[in-house]
Amino acid sequence: MEIKIFIEIPKGSRQKYELNEETGQIELDRTIYGPVYFPFEYGYIKNTLADDGDPLDALILTNEATFPGCTVLARIIGMLVMEDESGIDNKILAVPVSKINPAYSHINDISDLTDYEKNLIKEFFEVYKRMEPNKWVKVEGFADKERAIKEVEKTKNNYEKI
Repeated sequence: MEIKIFIEIPKGSRQKYELNEETGQIELDRTIYGPVYFPFEYGYIKNTLADDGDPLDALILTNEATFPGCTVLARIIGMLVMEDESGIDNKILAVPVSKINPAYSHINDISDLTDYEKNLIKEFFEVYKRMEPNKWVKVEGFADKERAIKEVEKTKNNYEKI
């Protein structure tokens, strides 16, 4: 399944940006407290409503950074199942379509990622809020492409109901 992901945070950033829906501007929410950076592109899927009341979060594995506000056509490969201080906070995992970056054309499902790549994703989310007061993350694990697609469909249905 191909989807467009709106990028809020480019790969390599320690800055956490968020789109202000009212103004349409990308705002700096905060700098990550610890010595970690986003090892992937991070954003969300528009016209979705996740369990935490926000659009469904998504990350794109890529070897190049884009910029906040960029939209990237990507293929869903799986999902990171996690919870934080606000509740369920799953993340869709994706790779750019081959036309954008053919380096990931061999990855079709979460099972195609190396243990290193999966550990990089898991480790980032387990530690990036660690130094912030009253914040926490619990990573449950990874889900396959089929479950990720169901999550996208569910959150699109949630959005249509509002």
